[in-house]
Amino acid sequence: MGSSPVYKLEEDGHDYESGYASGSSSDAELPEIYFTKPHLVFLNRQLQNLEPQEILQWCITSLPGLYQETAFGVTGVTSLDMLAKMKIPRPQMVDLIFFDTLHHFPETHDLINRIRDRYPLVNLHIYKPAGADSEEDFARQHGERLWETNDELYDWLAKVEPAQRAYRELQVGAVLTGRRRSQGGQRGDIPVIEVDEAGLVKVNPFANWSFKQVNEYIKANNVPYNELLDRGYKSVGDWHSTKPVKEGEDERAGRWQGQQKTECGIHNPRSKFAQFLKEQEMKKQSEALHQALESEEGAEITS
Repeated sequence: MGSSPVYKLEEDGHDYESGYASGSSSDAELPEIYFTKPHLVFLNRQLQNLEPQEILQWCITSLPGLYQETAFGVTGVTSLDMLAKMKIPRPQMVDLIFFDTLHHFPETHDLINRIRDRYPLVNLHIYKPAGADSEEDFARQHGERLWETNDELYDWLAKVEPAQRAYRELQVGAVLTGRRRSQGGQRGDIPVIEVDEAGLVKVNPFANWSFKQVNEYIKANNVPYNELLDRGYKSVGDWHSTKPVKEGEDERAGRWQGQQKTECGIHNPRSKFAQFLKEQEMKKQSEALHQALESEEGAEITS
């Protein structure tokens, strides 16, 4: 297996390496791309004034290991259609990655089938929670309605771990996302291009577009879309955390209603989940120790 793209963020005259280097990489090998903070500022300033199609074209010619992450929302299918119209040679085509949480609406899976029919040349990689192929499998392994009892663990198992597994197995160096500033929340001030703490380049080609602009493109180009949009939904995720929005509400107001939450975990800092997993392990060890002490006390009493 060849080496993956490695991205470096240079800061204060020092190199801070991150990303995905293969085990065969030698210290003498140079990363394929260097991003300094001033360079990122410059790129964002230049890309800021371009149309999504121009940004997508720049990504194809500039970023190795490029994939599109999508849950087949309105921006995702718009990006897919724009890429398909570019007549990109097969070796340079942008593959799709879909994280099947096993809790998507039937309408989302129906859309995926229609997407496959409409764009037969597009390669789709589907990643599910480890060791589970159905909602019932997931519940047997982790308990019923885990999103209610331990929301962060649900995000890790259903979304974040599959994402990290995909990045590793596919040697992903950069991803296209469907995030837009008009969606509000944590997305309100996203740049066009960013580098996460693990070195993954994230590009938001539609950062400047509104829901209206995306919807107009879909209608004008007859792009397949999720039928839930015709029933008042604007942002579609898992069935248990997605509801229709009312007139005048923010686009993502139907996600995680009643919770102080605007992101599913994939776009949150990885260090947050590293800390969460550490706390989960410490809690597990503490419970095991407590049970062991109780067993010893019980044995002493009976003897």
